[in-house]
Amino acid sequence: MALSLRLSDAVEYLEIRRSEDRGHLARVLQVDRYNAAYALAQLDDDAWPAAEFFTCPTGAGEAVVCHSHGGLGFATTLSGPADGTDAILRLHPGYPTTFAIGGLHHRQTFEHVYTFRQVNHMLRMLVTRDSFRPVHRPAQPMLAAHVDLLNRLYNAEGDPTHYRREHIAEGCYWGVTDEERLVAVAGTHAIGRTHGIAILGNVFTHPRYRGRGHATTVTSAVTSALLEQVDEVVLSVNPDNIHAVRAYDRLGFRPVGQIIEASATRHTSTLMTAVRRWAARRRGRDGEREVVRT
Repeated sequence: MALSLRLSDAVEYLEIRRSEDRGHLARVLQVDRYNAAYALAQLDDDAWPAAEFFTCPTGAGEAVVCHSHGGLGFATTLSGPADGTDAILRLHPGYPTTFAIGGLHHRQTFEHVYTFRQVNHMLRMLVTRDSFRPVHRPAQPMLAAHVDLLNRLYNAEGDPTHYRREHIAEGCYWGVTDEERLVAVAGTHAIGRTHGIAILGNVFTHPRYRGRGHATTVTSAVTSALLEQVDEVVLSVNPDNIHAVRAYDRLGFRPVGQIIEASATRHTSTLMTAVRRWAARRRGRDGEREVVRT
């Protein structure tokens, strides 16, 4: 039940809890399933120990914030009403640096806590087994032993990447080669087998080999492999990248929402956050909840 706690006639309060109830979290996140796909994937047994969830019921629904680490780094995923996510982040802002994911309505919430180098407004697209239209061109699965080849490709434009063997082994990566040189690759951000959804990403083609359909080939190969494990696959694409949007459309992906993605650095004071958390716990009294003013 959505709870908005009023302790006086003049000021409204919200309560925040750290949640370890995966069943409840799954039910709440399913409301925003496609945009919250990364948080849903953190409910899997293998990802759960590296995730921390907070909830905040509001009159408009329940907000969820997930701080997680694993794969290629730290992530913070927001779902639900902005006032609830804002209340959570002011007490639990997460890691000093993180990859922020949320709905467009969460931008101001993020800005209360983080500084961004660049905020990307992305189109979320979805494909299912019924809608998928694969292309049948040669591609090969990437194994842990291919990690050096993969890093070399991703570094082609000067942005260093640091994939490790376990990243490749735990994910799903496919590549295209040209005269034994790896020239294109696609992979995953997360695979949520428990709730049947995966996030495809890290699609990259070497600059000298673009315009030949390689990105479509590797995206198709990864999607095909993922749909053997889950029911739905989502990805994010810049809506201004018309060629990419059209390529994904030809594969059967359709738009299902818009999200924010950004590399973020926390700017809130650690001392101020600690003071806010102390005051919220005193209002909560029972030690299990934190109560904040809206």
